[in-house]
Amino acid sequence: MAAPSRIGAHLNGVTQGLARGWAVLRHRGPGQVQFWFIALAVGTAAGLAALIFRTAIEALQTWVYGTEDVNLLATFATTLPWYSVMLIPILGGLAVGAILHFMTPDGRVRSVADVIEGAALNNGRVEKRAGIASMLASWITLSTGGSSGREGPVVHIAAMISSWVSNLIRADGITGRDLLGCAVAAAVSASFNAPIAGALFALEVVLRHFAVHAFAPIVIASAAGTVINRLAFGDVTEFRLPGTTVVEFYLELPAFLLLGLVCGLVAVVTMKCIFWSDDLGTRLQTRLNLPLWLRPAAAGVLLGALAIEFPHIIGVGYETTSLALTGNLLLWEAVVFVVLKVTALSITMAGRMGGGVFSPSLMIGALTGMAFGLIATGLFPEQSGAYTLYALAGMGAVAAAVLGAPISTTLIVFELTGDWQTGLAVMVSVSLSTALASKLVHRSYFLTQLERRNVHLAAGPQAYLLAMFRVQGVMRPVADLSEERIASCERLIEQGLFVNATSTLETVLPVFDKSGVSYLPVVTRTGEDKTPVLQGALYHVDALKAYNRALAATAAEEHG
Repeated sequence: MAAPSRIGAHLNGVTQGLARGWAVLRHRGPGQVQFWFIALAVGTAAGLAALIFRTAIEALQTWVYGTEDVNLLATFATTLPWYSVMLIPILGGLAVGAILHFMTPDGRVRSVADVIEGAALNNGRVEKRAGIASMLASWITLSTGGSSGREGPVVHIAAMISSWVSNLIRADGITGRDLLGCAVAAAVSASFNAPIAGALFALEVVLRHFAVHAFAPIVIASAAGTVINRLAFGDVTEFRLPGTTVVEFYLELPAFLLLGLVCGLVAVVTMKCIFWSDDLGTRLQTRLNLPLWLRPAAAGVLLGALAIEFPHIIGVGYETTSLALTGNLLLWEAVVFVVLKVTALSITMAGRMGGGVFSPSLMIGALTGMAFGLIATGLFPEQSGAYTLYALAGMGAVAAAVLGAPISTTLIVFELTGDWQTGLAVMVSVSLSTALASKLVHRSYFLTQLERRNVHLAAGPQAYLLAMFRVQGVMRPVADLSEERIASCERLIEQGLFVNATSTLETVLPVFDKSGVSYLPVVTRTGEDKTPVLQGALYHVDALKAYNRALAATAAEEHG
């Protein structure tokens, strides 16, 4: 009997050891070497998802438009009958509207802003059903004439993968957020063959910190995503530039400073147009009593009408971006295409059709930079280099201002083009455009989206952490109150001074400041007359302690 007992004791010890190791991985995963293998797996899965999504878009575009090369879709569309160009986005809009109507509660496509919200407020998790609907809607949008980008959907798809893994291992907030960063980094790097920018995008835009514990797994995942891209497409850049001079542009730094300011204004106008169009679309929908599921189709009508004369607005717009970077457009063409792309992007977003804003902002920036460069080199030909340098700098400047991500955007421009020699010009333009735009919007397009939904992340943890605490989780229940305290609470209720159990500290702390009391009755409303029923008391000191603990935990995560 001794041998079986020893075996049983040994197995019990092994089981307990595995349980302890699993707990460490769930709660302190990012600091463990074992976690890096999970990061590698998540990065590989996210990279494959990005590749499949890109391939699916190209396949559907090929079938819908009948083109053999989707990279030249704008040129090919000029050969199609006008009614085909008009009809395709309308049918796409109908399909998008049906998907969002049946699969989402609000008919809204999920994208990068929702991933940022999930990282900050939901322990690194995002919605799955609505996310699947958004993936399908964006796939159809980008394949049928929608004028948006694929990076937003890809980032959300990656976030769904990391959310599934986080739920599977029951990861806590820190581990869940770092897994989310791994997935996002891999998806971006797989989409653009940009491993450095992919890693920094996840840290700068999604996690919004550069903690050491997150860096190693995110870099590993980003490298995995890049390998996926290069196995499929080879080690090639998205855009190929002509030979450029690198001597003259040092004399042109004042011009690149001015370009940065111009691009900052263009980025702000782009974002304002998107939000204004969305508000206008909502007002028109209400006034015309238009069903929400028909809104994408209505946008499809406008996009189709534009595309008949200007097919350059169709899809991601890489063909037109390449023309700008290689200097194969005239000044008036560049200016007109900027206006048209901003218009088409605004229509697409206001129509709730899906897609992202990064690729369109690259196109808008390249066109803006080219137009600026043509003017600058025309005025000062002897002190100027190639005007395509301005297109490159403008591409980064507008995209950085829209995304609120100067570091990762600067690097992604270099990785997209393979041109590292013009770094100073790009950095100067990017820094000024971002600084200007951040003063005129809530730091970025994504954070402004969240602000419009009353999710206040732009000001940092000190602003949004209060919204994470419900009163009922911080209050002292009525069973713990003395009779004297209960009587005092009843008197405060009669005076109308109380808070609901479902309220958040964000709304309650101002009540403490205004009233000057040290505690507030917590009530629920029952019955037809909604009579307040005492549930407990919320003490000011308890609310502040909860807030301070959350701030300390956030600071520890961001600087760990």
